[in-house]
Amino acid sequence: MNGMAPARLRLGVNIDHVATVRNARGGDHPDPVRAAEIVASVGGDGITAHLREDRRHIRDEDIARIQAATNLPLNLEMAATDEMVAIALRHRPHAACLVPERREERTTEGGLDAAGQHNRLAPIVARLSDAGIRVSLFIAPDPIQIEAAIRLGAPVVELHTGEYAHAGDDTRAHELRRIAEMAALAARNGIEPHAGHGLTYDNVQPVAAIPQLAELNIGHYLIGEAIFTGLAEAVRRMRDLMDQAR
Repeated sequence: MNGMAPARLRLGVNIDHVATVRNARGGDHPDPVRAAEIVASVGGDGITAHLREDRRHIRDEDIARIQAATNLPLNLEMAATDEMVAIALRHRPHAACLVPERREERTTEGGLDAAGQHNRLAPIVARLSDAGIRVSLFIAPDPIQIEAAIRLGAPVVELHTGEYAHAGDDTRAHELRRIAEMAALAARNGIEPHAGHGLTYDNVQPVAAIPQLAELNIGHYLIGEAIFTGLAEAVRRMRDLMDQAR
């Protein structure tokens, strides 16, 4: 990348929490595959799903079903473990986003420490890349983590926007500036920057306006809005807000 804005900011939709609702009662409804089909029908650019160690939402059998249901690329969020690497190598998703994972957390609460875990991550990044899987690192917007991504040879970073999303009026501009600066630093070093976590209708546009960002991944908020408006309308509205920002 040369730092120029991508022609269109992509929207990846995380469908984990359709599976969360399904799993609350057991059985097969609501089916995350149906959610993937709806996202595809209204112009979503990708599907994100996090296969957690405890299988609290997406289950192993969902992965192949999601891949078969649409032509959208699947971004498989996963912990950097031997079990998850084996699953990714078996299913060959378009992308694998390496995320930190703690069993007790409700959601992914922070970025991956790519700098501190370089020696553990390097062979995992290499194995996934050799299999043709596009590796992404879910990291804080921090220069130390960008430098680690460069050393690891990751083609993509996803910048954690949680601090921005939860910032008060006095710190929001600072957090937005961090995201913008790290997106630019990544792009200057040939890494494609994405962003996600905590993005809503109300806070997405300043992030979407960052020219180097190529993709936003948004999930929990859209699934929550879908309860009230339907998933198709929720995705369409987010898409419109992103387009307006560009």
